[in-house]
Amino acid sequence: MNIQATQRLLEVARGDAPADLLLRNARVVNTVSYEIEETDVAVFEGRIAGLGDYSARETIELHGRYLAPALLDGHIHIESTLLTPPEFARIAVPRGTGGVMCDPHEIANVLGARGIQFMLDSSENLPLNIWVMVPSCVPATHMENAGAEMDAEAMRPFLKHQRVLGIAEVMNFPGVILGLPEVLKKVALADGRPVDGHAPGVKGMWLNAYAAAGIGTDHECTELDEAREKLRRGLAIFIREGSTARNLEALLPLVKKETAYRFAFVSDDRHADEILSEGHMDATLRKAVALGLDPIVAVAMASTHTANIFGVKRTGAILPGRDADFVLFEDLKNFKPLRVWHKGWEVAREGEMIAEIKVADVSNVKNTVKLSSVSLSDFSVRASSSRIKVIDVIPDQIVTAQYHATLPMRDGSLQSDPTQDIAKMVVIERHGRGGGIGKGFVRGLGFKSGALASTVAHDSHNLICAGMSDEDMLVAVNFLRECGGGWVAVQDGKVLASLPLPVAGLMSDRSARAMTPEIEALHHAVKKMGCPLSAPFMALAFLALPVIPALKLTDKGLVDVNKFSLVPLEADA
Repeated sequence: MNIQATQRLLEVARGDAPADLLLRNARVVNTVSYEIEETDVAVFEGRIAGLGDYSARETIELHGRYLAPALLDGHIHIESTLLTPPEFARIAVPRGTGGVMCDPHEIANVLGARGIQFMLDSSENLPLNIWVMVPSCVPATHMENAGAEMDAEAMRPFLKHQRVLGIAEVMNFPGVILGLPEVLKKVALADGRPVDGHAPGVKGMWLNAYAAAGIGTDHECTELDEAREKLRRGLAIFIREGSTARNLEALLPLVKKETAYRFAFVSDDRHADEILSEGHMDATLRKAVALGLDPIVAVAMASTHTANIFGVKRTGAILPGRDADFVLFEDLKNFKPLRVWHKGWEVAREGEMIAEIKVADVSNVKNTVKLSSVSLSDFSVRASSSRIKVIDVIPDQIVTAQYHATLPMRDGSLQSDPTQDIAKMVVIERHGRGGGIGKGFVRGLGFKSGALASTVAHDSHNLICAGMSDEDMLVAVNFLRECGGGWVAVQDGKVLASLPLPVAGLMSDRSARAMTPEIEALHHAVKKMGCPLSAPFMALAFLALPVIPALKLTDKGLVDVNKFSLVPLEADA
């Protein structure tokens, strides 16, 4: 802000000139002093001029309702909502969300710098603050093929952008800890700016090394002791509550008033249909308060703490000089958002967006599924032993376990076994880089027949398919190749339901409300097939992520994440 604009703001703050807007009779949630203030809030030229008795050109009576800072999500991959940034804003803002710290590494792993630029361009001039952390893991590891590679020099230009805050989650934690030069170069790019961490299960001296490298946060804690140790070593703890990973209940007992400033809430991630039905950060607030967290501390963890951790000075609290980003709640229990303001303009009311939202130009980020022709023989899994390692799904978590099972053999090939709830799984390279196929097995998806497939498969986003029948798997794979990416459920050779995701094979080019019936139809079909998981396609997507323990599958093969290496399928190898 220039000197003249500051002078005009100060004139209003002193009471020497009228404000543009006065929000009268508010119960202000003061997330700095952790108290409720009954006062008025004056707004001038999109910023908070002051709290107290002011005159204004326009006055809105709030009748003692709770005025809180607009909510912030400290770690999200917007692509994983299945929406482009404008369509995400359309459904998140009415839920009280005022800003997100976005890591676009999903689309970066498909399209590299072009994907990051799309996310920056399409998030301009929205009634939502979208800050970007530069993806550090494109690809995440050497054990997979992505659609692009980005080294430190490829990342550097993005740090000049005014909405780029720092370096996104460094998922190659062994590379950090062991001091690999190419990894440390990426961390060094931050030069004092925030660096997000990603260190599932890391403890002891390895944790010391990870923190010493300059990592500032972690959102992968699933157990109380893990979070406590990371807190003691100086990491800010992001408590994740999303569609698949739900860690709030396990970690909330660690939050004490004296250390709460080192905690924030993140979604990482929620699907569009869930945001529409349950909410975004407001849903996390409801659950946290229901579990016993002080509501003012909860609001602070979804606003001020997040802003402070990332060094964002312009928003995140209701203080003089900050942007006038507010959400009006009916109470601090149900957290029903009544009205939302962005830089002093009311942008949402009673759960509906009232500001105009532009439509993203997606012409440059389509046609990304470059899949070679596949046949039934490509799904054959030959092994020297029928006793094999199996990926074991843990409900509501993205971590998996390793399970050993003996599977039936037919003509020298291992078969799925519905009686053990073990499905065959393949990951097929889909970026036009050789078409390699990784093969394995997974337990816990629950269906007795059929197949699921998706081009959303973290983080390299190759095509992932799991099924009890090779024939159904082939139908699913060919369907996604022809439609340009998405989700599909197949049974008895027929497509039961599907969701096209033509934008990089990750996102829809439609609104959340337009695509929600298709998501619901997919979930209904998968449930009918016998799958008990609440978010089956998000769970499927994480089975290809080779930086989350314990066992995962990529296009290169089976990965033991604890060993950080590719391993044979046979259990005794």
